[in-house]
Amino acid sequence: MHLKSMPSPTAAHRHSFSEQLRGMPASPRSSRQFSLSSAGVQDLMNNPPKAGAADPAFVGRDWHDISVGELVDPTEVCFVDLDTGVEDATNLLIDSASTVLLIRATPNETSAIGTFDYRDLNQYLLFATGRLRPGEEHLAFFQDLASKAQQGLEIPVKDAKALGSKEPFVVLPHTANLTKAVEAFGGGVHRIVIAKEGTDEVTGILSQLKLVKFLWENGRSFPVIDQLYPQTIKDLGIGSQHVISINGDKPLKEALVLMDGEGVSSLAVVDSQQNVVGNISTVDVKLLTKASSAPLLDNTCIHFISVILSTRGMNDGKDSFPVFHVSPYSTLAHTVAKLVATKSHRMWVVDSPSPSSSGPPTPSIPSAVLHNPLHAASTPQATPSFISVSASPSVSASSLPGASMSGRLSGVVSLTDVLNLFARASGLNPNDPAETRRHRRRSSSSSLVRGSLDSARSSSVDVSKILR
Repeated sequence: MHLKSMPSPTAAHRHSFSEQLRGMPASPRSSRQFSLSSAGVQDLMNNPPKAGAADPAFVGRDWHDISVGELVDPTEVCFVDLDTGVEDATNLLIDSASTVLLIRATPNETSAIGTFDYRDLNQYLLFATGRLRPGEEHLAFFQDLASKAQQGLEIPVKDAKALGSKEPFVVLPHTANLTKAVEAFGGGVHRIVIAKEGTDEVTGILSQLKLVKFLWENGRSFPVIDQLYPQTIKDLGIGSQHVISINGDKPLKEALVLMDGEGVSSLAVVDSQQNVVGNISTVDVKLLTKASSAPLLDNTCIHFISVILSTRGMNDGKDSFPVFHVSPYSTLAHTVAKLVATKSHRMWVVDSPSPSSSGPPTPSIPSAVLHNPLHAASTPQATPSFISVSASPSVSASSLPGASMSGRLSGVVSLTDVLNLFARASGLNPNDPAETRRHRRRSSSSSLVRGSLDSARSSSVDVSKILR
């Protein structure tokens, strides 16, 4: 089995972020024109791609008898070592097709002891830009890590992982059937490491999205699931009204701190009337991994969405639109099709649009809108001198393609909700995903480092010395 690995830490030259990563477009909307009409955008939103052809290998088979090992690919596994530097790990994460790297104890290991993903990268960037602060019991560790960073010393993955809460690390043997994975995912687990039966040797990683896509494309082979697709999400009673969102006029740095503190991988971005205008996820932090991108942190969430869409459009060679929403009357098939097509972890549920102003930004809007909010103490801190306000022109919510075709945010449907439904419909007993979410938020709020929406401590780390 061929496993990708990191270069030796003793290599003569270590490439920096600025050498390896592409620069950000300075003004994405000024040079890019969208080719689709409003009707074309609406059609794209209302008619997501249909499921692909079913895999002949699974036709006629009971999904309870399909093993998890049949869904994973060993060549997709990427390892980093505990002592690998965060820069090298980040470069590999961005360059690979995976959204997660497995951490091993030594270079020759084929077993994993943890993961490094975009949530970890988000936590590290918040640390590097001075937007996290430690609890009193961990102040010495934080100061030591900050001192190393200021001296330009390499920060290993094991120290970066100590900055925040941990995702559940679940391992299944490759012979386990899909019911085990559906039950675990339906309880709130986001990914499962697959190992060769009777050993610790990793043979692949199964994610919620990969399993949902498999069940979507092969739905006709699984009647107990296929019969659910024509029903509306309202009739099925799935999803949650506990929604975390942020106003598009607020600085991007507040969105990153909010995602970290609440233990979520994405946020709905709304206008002053609570209409959904876009989406920001932890995966998008890969656009912030060089010092020249630092001004984006002080620019608005709306501006960052325009950067995301423009970059995605240039990379894919086609127009890109923020189609991350459904209505309560959307069918499960429509919802799952959008989740799969956009490779998203959640779809925002919206009602009819509210009148939205196209006027200037509204700084009086609260920085984050959180139904059933969790209150966390924070101390006002000095703004670090190394972050400058971007001179890029402001981008309004109404200028985003398709933004006026969404609606007022009223709920969210996640991959966890979908897989929990599949598990219960199949007679399985998954854990309560709401309790898993509460545990994740408690873990985030009591972790080594806590976020501060008021920016950084006076002893903050100079990002230019870390992200060169």
